[in-house]
Amino acid sequence: MDQQDNSRKSRRKFGARLSKSVAVAAVAALALTGCGGSGGSESADGKTVLRFSWWGSDSRAQATNKIIEAFEAENPDIDVQGEYSDWSGYWDKLATQVASNDAPDIIQMDDKYLREYADRGALLDLTGVDVSKFEEVSIQNGTTDDGLVGITTGINSFTLTANPKILKEAGLEVPDDKTWTWDDYRKMTETVSEKLDGKYGAEAPNEPAGLQTWLRQDGKHLTGSDGALGFTAEDLTGYFQHHRDLLSGGSYPKASVLAENQNAGPDRSMTGTGTAAFGMWWSNQLGGLSAAVGSDLVPLRLPSNTGKAEDNGLWYKSSMMMSGYGRTKHPDEVKKFIDFMVNSQEAGELNKMDRGLPANLDVRKKVVADLDSIETASAQFVTSLEPELQGTEPIPPMGFSAVQDILYRYEMEVFFDRQSVGDAAQNAFKEIEAAVSQ
Repeated sequence: MDQQDNSRKSRRKFGARLSKSVAVAAVAALALTGCGGSGGSESADGKTVLRFSWWGSDSRAQATNKIIEAFEAENPDIDVQGEYSDWSGYWDKLATQVASNDAPDIIQMDDKYLREYADRGALLDLTGVDVSKFEEVSIQNGTTDDGLVGITTGINSFTLTANPKILKEAGLEVPDDKTWTWDDYRKMTETVSEKLDGKYGAEAPNEPAGLQTWLRQDGKHLTGSDGALGFTAEDLTGYFQHHRDLLSGGSYPKASVLAENQNAGPDRSMTGTGTAAFGMWWSNQLGGLSAAVGSDLVPLRLPSNTGKAEDNGLWYKSSMMMSGYGRTKHPDEVKKFIDFMVNSQEAGELNKMDRGLPANLDVRKKVVADLDSIETASAQFVTSLEPELQGTEPIPPMGFSAVQDILYRYEMEVFFDRQSVGDAAQNAFKEIEAAVSQ
């Protein structure tokens, strides 16, 4: 997750663009074509050629190309060819490539899709890549029954970003995020919307992390380790009602503005344009959002029902992973590149916080020491959470990639009063249950 891959437009299209009709059928084609090797080649001068695909911004592309150059300098017998795109088109393309047995050798992976590909044999077991300097949670996040199929590049956490300038204009201070409650949040956001013309307390939730955090605050998970749903339609009713109340009370703008905001990238979001005091984002997006709005935003813990920091429901998430194509002709070279990406100081210094707080603890220490002020704030926020965290989230099951779009669609049904909160929750729950049970 980051400032480009989690754009509002991307999040809206995320589940729909790689629904089962595309992703599952495409990946299933891999299983039907046998186990023969594919991917990778040799150039005219005898070098091993690897293809590496990733999503992200222009700045990420520039940094990644420098990482490739550094790797090739150390490994002159390997030629890495980069392929990158924005998030919205990335997964459609990858599904098509896998179905046609033409996938890149090295794949930037998101945990929402890990099982979609791993459970059908499309990912390489990366045992042999050095993870000795990783925290255990970073290793677990990429491990399935098929082995270590995703190497975490960095970790991040869900956050509630606050804009101190807007709060000051409304006569408010940045809250104490270790003690505040959802009632405190409601009052603050209503005050902002009431006192400031053209500005609002908050923008709409970021899914599915918003629901995941809400459930975790009640000791539940969206999905369990067995892949089954860990919540009920009644839980979803309470969640939808919470957001409907924020809309009714004025914390959120009207429904049409929320709908438009979901189709905007970070730079054009209500947070990025300085029209919302609070927004739900991932910690490694803080720098890009601050640059967009022109002032430093502050990362906060989400409010809880109890006002206790240990009840905030946050967890460490792999911001993204490196995976290998299960049918690459050059598995050793793939592992060598991934090892360089996550373990070399040079790659770490080029990535900085863009792919999350580095998973390698030695690299992390070096990178954090050289960060600018806003990135340092993000890194310090993430590390400060550790004593409060109540475990990580289970690896999402197959079909999880549809959940995001389902939640967004039914939230809009509620916001536009096209369905009651109860009906929307029941219908959304049925769709989510069907998506993850197939």
